[in-house]
Amino acid sequence: MSVDQHSDPFEERLSAALHETGNVFEADRSALTDGGRTRGRRMRVRRRAAVLGGAAGIALVGVGGALLLPGGSGGGQDGRTSAASGAEVAAGTQGTPAPVSGEELIRTLKGLLPEGEFSGERGRGTDSVLGPFAQVVYDDGEGPAAVGVGLSRIEPGSSQAREATRCPDKVFTPHDSCATSTLADGSRLMLFKGHEYPDRRVDTRWWNAVLVTPQGQQISVSEWNSAAEKDEPVSRPAPPLSAAQLKEIATAPQWRAAVDAIPERTGKPSAAPSAPPPRADGPTVRETLAELVPDRVEVVSKGGQEEKYAYLVVDDGKGKSFVQINVQHGMLDVAHQLYGSAETLEDGTLVATHQGPGEKSAAGVVMWTVDTMRVEGMRVVISAFNTGAQHEDATRDTPALSMKELRAIALNPRWDELN
Repeated sequence: MSVDQHSDPFEERLSAALHETGNVFEADRSALTDGGRTRGRRMRVRRRAAVLGGAAGIALVGVGGALLLPGGSGGGQDGRTSAASGAEVAAGTQGTPAPVSGEELIRTLKGLLPEGEFSGERGRGTDSVLGPFAQVVYDDGEGPAAVGVGLSRIEPGSSQAREATRCPDKVFTPHDSCATSTLADGSRLMLFKGHEYPDRRVDTRWWNAVLVTPQGQQISVSEWNSAAEKDEPVSRPAPPLSAAQLKEIATAPQWRAAVDAIPERTGKPSAAPSAPPPRADGPTVRETLAELVPDRVEVVSKGGQEEKYAYLVVDDGKGKSFVQINVQHGMLDVAHQLYGSAETLEDGTLVATHQGPGEKSAAGVVMWTVDTMRVEGMRVVISAFNTGAQHEDATRDTPALSMKELRAIALNPRWDELN
């Protein structure tokens, strides 16, 4: 996985992220994401949106809302039929939409984009436990640009649904512009223009549209002025699509039909009712983290927020070290953005690591991160710094916790007990 695959709370709220965060500190939301909040998040979703998704099995979703049936059969001209009748044919007597493959979602995305050249195609279908997405490198003649769409289902009317289309606070997520509107059908649409890196150390721009319908269908469309979200040079001054074009793609009916094909995932019923698991709120996350840090370090201070972010300042006798953690649920829609080439454990958990400079431009500060996602979409991302506060200069050579210790904390089953 590329460095910096952790984003600010917005990008992880993009969930999205997008999307997908704390600072002693001023809550360094630029490093950790809450994709309940979006952005994959990203997004950046950063929801994480947060922000890319699947395609068709029996029936193929075509570019204008029609369904393309294999072999050219169907009730319409050239094998096309209406979305309604096509869904009926695809579902058969089951009354549920057929799975949509990653390949077809890629074809749908390409069909919705203006004329250009395509490469770098990636996708996952609606039956993937990591969530459906489609992403391509699109070149309209002005330079290659990554464009992707992520799909997920969200509880209608929930706080997560409201957060997904709420513009981030510029204090925590610097950006150029952001606007949220209500469409005629009651859907909420957010259009965001910002940067991949909040400190703009690289001028990679990230523009994002997040749509949440009254039925709980969530569509996140992202674009960059580079061939990839991260680790690729800037190839053009700005992403290729205008805000109006992002809106047009995000509101295309094909995506809603694909979201409807995402299967409901329910856990096995328990034999007897039990007490509900503890909530992953700030205090619970903070106390759990305090219990999981090695005994060799002393917890000097701790804090957090009402949501799922917490921090500790620890000291191993060599100076203070800031440690922050974010526990996020429902992040599958931005998994593709956060864990492109991550390690996959036997149980399906994704693990990405990063060691690099801090996010606050303080002198000599380094940030070590272990970013994990369970198969059901729970993300645990933990970072440690060689300073007692990110905005202050380094006070030691390395963080007090090793990468091995950070990994052990992030993968600890205690987090699985939180809801």
